[in-house]
Amino acid sequence: MALSRLKAGLVASLVCLLAMPVSSKAEEPQFRIGTAILGDLKYQPGFKHFDYVKPDAPKGGEVKLSASGTFDTLNPVLLKGNVASGTELIYDTLLKKADDEANSSYGLLAEGVSYPDDVSSAVFRLRTEAKWADGTPVTPEDVIFSFEKTKELNPMATSYFAHVVSAEKTGERDVTFRFDEKNNRELPSILGTITIVPKHWWEANGPDGKPRDISRTTLEPVLGSGPYKIASMQPGASIRYELRDDYWGKNLPVNVGENNFGSISYVYFSDYDVAFEAFRAGAIDYWQDNSTSHWVTGYDFPAAKDGRIRRDELPNTLRSVGIMQALVPNMRRERFKDQRIREALNYVYDFEELNRTLSFGKLTRVDSFFFGTKFASSGLPQGQELDVLNSIKDKVPAEVFTAPYANPVGGDPQKARDNFRKAIALFKDAGWVLKNNKMVNAQTGQPFTLELLLSNPSYERSVLPYIQNLKRIGIDASVRTVDPSQYVNRIRSFDYDMIWNVWAETLNPGNEQADFWGSASVDRQGSRNYAGIADPGVDELIQKVILAKDVAEKEATTRALDRVLLARHYVVPTFYGTTTRIAYWDKFEHLPELPYYSIGFPEVWWSKSAGK
Repeated sequence: MALSRLKAGLVASLVCLLAMPVSSKAEEPQFRIGTAILGDLKYQPGFKHFDYVKPDAPKGGEVKLSASGTFDTLNPVLLKGNVASGTELIYDTLLKKADDEANSSYGLLAEGVSYPDDVSSAVFRLRTEAKWADGTPVTPEDVIFSFEKTKELNPMATSYFAHVVSAEKTGERDVTFRFDEKNNRELPSILGTITIVPKHWWEANGPDGKPRDISRTTLEPVLGSGPYKIASMQPGASIRYELRDDYWGKNLPVNVGENNFGSISYVYFSDYDVAFEAFRAGAIDYWQDNSTSHWVTGYDFPAAKDGRIRRDELPNTLRSVGIMQALVPNMRRERFKDQRIREALNYVYDFEELNRTLSFGKLTRVDSFFFGTKFASSGLPQGQELDVLNSIKDKVPAEVFTAPYANPVGGDPQKARDNFRKAIALFKDAGWVLKNNKMVNAQTGQPFTLELLLSNPSYERSVLPYIQNLKRIGIDASVRTVDPSQYVNRIRSFDYDMIWNVWAETLNPGNEQADFWGSASVDRQGSRNYAGIADPGVDELIQKVILAKDVAEKEATTRALDRVLLARHYVVPTFYGTTTRIAYWDKFEHLPELPYYSIGFPEVWWSKSAGK
């Protein structure tokens, strides 16, 4: 009997030993060359280059660009100061987005990414050849350092990566990120966008012999792993980058045909008109024109007429984003907390008149937080979207079930008067009355004031008609335009009554929604919850958007979120165009077909003078 038990025990032990390698093998991560948030990757293992590049594009030449305001730091991690334009040229990320796919990224620093079916973690495996510009290998320690410092020092990243609870080295070249929620398919993709900085450089002493500090701004030229290096700069005024001959990743499939310019320079201007005059004179090579009226009237000069300057209107960039451009009242101010007040502010905005008098009728009124995409709500909710709203019926406005959102319509004196009357009535319902042509609190007599904060004088012509309309209903309204540094600081600390803002939405709304509209971000300085939204129904819808399992569920939940945000009248929607307008000196070339979701400038363009 004892012998039988011994044999049985040996057999059992042998079975366990034989099973162990099989189990370990089954748990080995299955690496992919990239990640698609929803759907499949277009490019497969072994691809040579993206379809939208010229693989043998010549390298060389220069491009001179303009930037607004000033800069006072080169630290890409810290949310302090104004980071110099173009610093992304210095660094590589773990993954690189493909501009002909909506939601796909492919390995750059990482040769592969792996995650389980429930997306409870993600493993990135670094390329053996990845090097910093000083020849030091890029290591898992660099990735962990970059993630932890980004999450610590950048409030937006704190929200964005809130569900990433740890990063650890799990192999010679592997970094594993662990999540405290499952089935968020966006997390591996957005982790791939983190700017990876060199731990050894930031923890060493600088040229002054003192330790560097990543928690402070710096103008010391930083070390990167990307295709360009800083060649020269005048702090606050200009910065020039040069293409690195020794760039480790120049022959990677994701880089072939890209990074073609020998140098890229940014010159800073505090005034829009002065910057355009520099472009007109040839000191700047490329101009993106965001003013419809200027696009129509501002190119009556020889270089634009004879073809030395070319002009294009392209839909590419706007295929990949939804836009909410709006005037944003700050609900951290008591007088804007009442929904009736916010709705009244929209009745005062006469888009049709502004479009006619300032923009030649070429603008379109924004009527969705996801304007221009399949996620924009319309009509009454139906099907899966209706099911989503019914599941939280007690947390959303009743009108989302009965009345489609529509902006007030103006454009002639009678419509304007009607809209003003509706606005005054809404103010009265909220406890404010017109007294001696002043809008005052019915109980305290306190006047209703509103200061619109701007960062650029070029916006003033678009908002001054609105300010005048506010004054017509007795509001003490004004515009304050401040320099970019002051504007950034005031925005980060939510020190304003109202601002002009643009939220750009991707074709895969996800974690960023919590930073835009979530309760957890309302008091976190540096968040993009500029309106001050703290709404349980919105929070629940955001979570449903993030955890959507497929395209149909993503569309339904996002439309439901859009509908609720609109019904709460958190912003005064303004307008947007349907194309990106660019002008450039005839010094560049690109393939006849640009990337479907991008203009690709300067990444896949090249200089006509290169190689000559």
